[in-house]
Amino acid sequence: MSEKTPPRGRHVLVDLSGYVSPGEDEGEWMLQQIRDAVAASPAREVHYHVETFDGHSTPRGFAAVVLIDESHITAHCYSEEGLLAIDSFSCGQCDPQSIIDHLLGNLFEVIPTLEICNSEEVARFNTQSSADSEVVPVGVRQLLEQHYRHFNAGVLHDTAVSLTEFLDGDGRLLITLAGAMSTAEIGRSLAPMIRAGKIAAICTTGANLEEDVFNLVAFDHYMRIPNWRTLSAEDDEALREEGYNRVTDTAIPEEQAIRKLEAPVLAAWKAAEASGESKFPHQFLYDILLSGELADSYQAQARDSWLLAAAEADIPIFTPGWEDSTLGNIFAARIIDGSLSRPGIVKGGIEAMLALAEWYRGDERPAGILQVGGGIAGDFPICVVPMLRQDLGQDAELWSWFAQISESTASYGGYSGAPPEEKISWGKLAVDTPKFVIESDATIVLPLLFAAILDL
Repeated sequence: MSEKTPPRGRHVLVDLSGYVSPGEDEGEWMLQQIRDAVAASPAREVHYHVETFDGHSTPRGFAAVVLIDESHITAHCYSEEGLLAIDSFSCGQCDPQSIIDHLLGNLFEVIPTLEICNSEEVARFNTQSSADSEVVPVGVRQLLEQHYRHFNAGVLHDTAVSLTEFLDGDGRLLITLAGAMSTAEIGRSLAPMIRAGKIAAICTTGANLEEDVFNLVAFDHYMRIPNWRTLSAEDDEALREEGYNRVTDTAIPEEQAIRKLEAPVLAAWKAAEASGESKFPHQFLYDILLSGELADSYQAQARDSWLLAAAEADIPIFTPGWEDSTLGNIFAARIIDGSLSRPGIVKGGIEAMLALAEWYRGDERPAGILQVGGGIAGDFPICVVPMLRQDLGQDAELWSWFAQISESTASYGGYSGAPPEEKISWGKLAVDTPKFVIESDATIVLPLLFAAILDL
């Protein structure tokens, strides 16, 4: 048997919707974005050109191309339909995906309405016959199909298939966020899911709510700690004295993150008190993010903020136990010192349950839960069904789909580790409800699951 020769070219293609023209000379602007992406790569630019179409003989839009010594990068746009196609082809040492990533980063920052509809990589200059060649997965969905076949890996694949079917069948998904998922930058994969309309509601801890914004405004000041497992008590004391709050391998800067957000949030609380309003915790942050008052302070990419994506989509968020978060502590402190006088400025847990019940009953489509971790974020929303059925006496449907990603194994009296079957006796799930438990690290599993759902 002859030795297999790897393909000599890689071609990355991305289709996007939601394109909005950034202004006049959009073709020239796009060409410059491509040239900037090439300049940031090892590739060498050899020629560039843009052709603009005014809509008389062909649909309005443009075609821009930059030739490089290893092939090309192009962008084609139907402006009036909001469609944009970009591709990067390299037959040498340059990574075409890195050029695409740089280009998308700039595009999403200027045109936040963009959504990735399809992304794939194709092998080029592949001279092997089809009989000799191996099938190499080019996307996460194909990767899961070919390699994630057993044990937790197999459950991940089955969850991806089932959740895709649930969403395609007009199901609405509530995701819960426990732990420190925002500090783990889960927004990089969650925000595209929100923009793609795959997330209908979120139940989160107060920590995840605020830490997404902390990351957005203070990312450059964060400190990564690769040897976190070997830190001593004295090491953590030194971090505290330097003004850092550690979350596993990440140290959040007190001044640049927490105090940066405290001022606009306190102003929003005082304005609500003066007007007699009451809002949920996320609504204050929504108002601040959508007002743009922090936009000049963004240090992380705005496209990687799940809370900003949720604000733009106006997704309902439920935050039980918000008062144990940093902002919750600050709010209590301002009540104590007299800066604020009315605790009801921020709506609490019972009001959150009432809002959740309204969300659950307000739509006849089947509702499912993707539980990330355990704790109150996971336990709170699933209880709405027995509350409606057993305490209120209403004929509410049970949750129609359930999956849990957690390292907590089943234990005596441990709600976070309770298997899905236990939820049947509580009137939360049915015997035939699709149920999945992936016993693994959510920071590893969730991006894979989301990429498979979006078919990246």
